[in-house]
Amino acid sequence: MMNQFNLHMSAMRPPIRQLLPGLLLALGVLLGSTGCIYRMTIQQGNFLDAAQVAQLETGMTRSQVAFLLGTPMVPNAFDSDRWDYFYYLKERGAKHPDTRRVTVYFENDKVARVEKGPDTGEAPHIGVRGR
Repeated sequence: MMNQFNLHMSAMRPPIRQLLPGLLLALGVLLGSTGCIYRMTIQQGNFLDAAQVAQLETGMTRSQVAFLLGTPMVPNAFDSDRWDYFYYLKERGAKHPDTRRVTVYFENDKVARVEKGPDTGEAPHIGVRGR
């Protein structure tokens, strides 16, 4: 009776040779999918176009600067006469992000000076052209 039971069970289960291709395919898909990680493009802050930044002039009003560059993303709570513009862009696969910084200082609600960070490709503390 025991031989009949073993014979019946071996007839029900498929041989390992039939399962092997499916197992190998599943293992290959599992290992292959671990390297496929989607990396999003991350963009934060105000986009600072070099042509727009070059249009900044001393004597411009706050509304003119806001029209040209937009309002700063993070307002300065301690100094209302300083507007900081930051831009950060990390694209998929890029090793280093694109970062830019421009700071506009106001005196009597007019642009007094502009500082451009070295990350914008220009020397820091560059003055803007006068009117």
